[in-house]
Amino acid sequence: MEVLMEVLIIVLTFVTMLVIIYSVFILHRERQQIGEIAKALLDVGNGNGNRRILAYPGQLLSPLVYEINDIIRAYEDKIAAFQQTDEMNKQLMTSLSHDVRTPLTTLIGYLDAVHRGSVTGIEREKYIETARRKAYDLKEYIDALFDWSKLSSDEFSVTIKRVELAELTRNIMIDWIPILEDHKIEYSIEIPECAVTVNLDSDSYRRIINNLLQNSISHSHADCIVVALIEREAEIQISVADNGVGIQKEDLTRIFSRLYKCDKGRGERGSGLGLSIACRLAEKMGGRLTVDSTVGQGATFILTLPVPR
Repeated sequence: MEVLMEVLIIVLTFVTMLVIIYSVFILHRERQQIGEIAKALLDVGNGNGNRRILAYPGQLLSPLVYEINDIIRAYEDKIAAFQQTDEMNKQLMTSLSHDVRTPLTTLIGYLDAVHRGSVTGIEREKYIETARRKAYDLKEYIDALFDWSKLSSDEFSVTIKRVELAELTRNIMIDWIPILEDHKIEYSIEIPECAVTVNLDSDSYRRIINNLLQNSISHSHADCIVVALIEREAEIQISVADNGVGIQKEDLTRIFSRLYKCDKGRGERGSGLGLSIACRLAEKMGGRLTVDSTVGQGATFILTLPVPR
C-alpha cells in the first residue's frame, strides 16, 4: 500500500511538473504572440495596412488574432478606397479647372469684344450667339457635375414605381424627333404597340435615354439612330444604336468611368460625365448599362431592366 502511494505521488509530481512546464511554454508563446500583436498594431498605426499576424488553430489567442487581422484588412480596404477617391477627386478638380476655364475664357473674350465695340453689325450678333452657346455649355457641364455629386452621395435616392415603359419611351422620343431632324439624322423607333410594364424611376429613365441620345448626336458622327425596346423572358432591353464611327476596343471597358473621354475619332465636346451618370442611374434602379461597338460601323448602348415579378 505504501509502495502504491509512493508511485502515485511520483506520478502526480511528474504530471504536475509537465503541466507547469507546458503552462510556462504556453505563456511564453502567448506572450510572444501578444508582442507580435502589439508590433502589428503599431505598424498599422504608422500606415502599414499590409501587416498580418500569424496564428494557428487551437492557440489561446487565435480567435483574437483572426479578429484583429479582419480589422486590419478592413482598414486596408478603407484606406485603398480613400486613396482611390482622393485620386478621382484630383482628376475631377483638374478636369473641372480645364473644362470650366476654357469655355469661360472664350465667353469672356467674346463679350469683351462686343463690349469694346470691336465688332459691329452681323459679326457682333455672331459673337453674342457664340457667347450664348458657351454659356449654355458651361451650365450643362456644371449641372452634370452636380448630378454626379448627388449620385455619389448617400442622399440620392430613386422612387421606383410600376410604369408603362412603351408609352414613356414614345413620349421621350417625341421631344427628340425635332432635334434629330435638325441634325439631319435619320431615325427609327421600334417600340411594340402592346403595354410593357416595368418597375423604375421615370425621371432617372428619362435621363438615361436623354444622355444616350445626346451622346450619339454629339460624338458618333452618325446619320442614323435606332431606338428599340425588346421584351425578353426575364428582362427588358432598351437599345440606342447608331451607325457612326464606333468606339475603340480599349475604350469600351472605361467608357462608363467618370470623366473618361474617348479618342479623337469621336467628338471631343462633352463633360465626360453623361454616360457615367446614366450607368449609375441604371444601377440605382436594379438594371445595367452596357455597350457593344465595331469601329467604323457604330455603337449600341443597351439598358437592361428586370421584368417585375
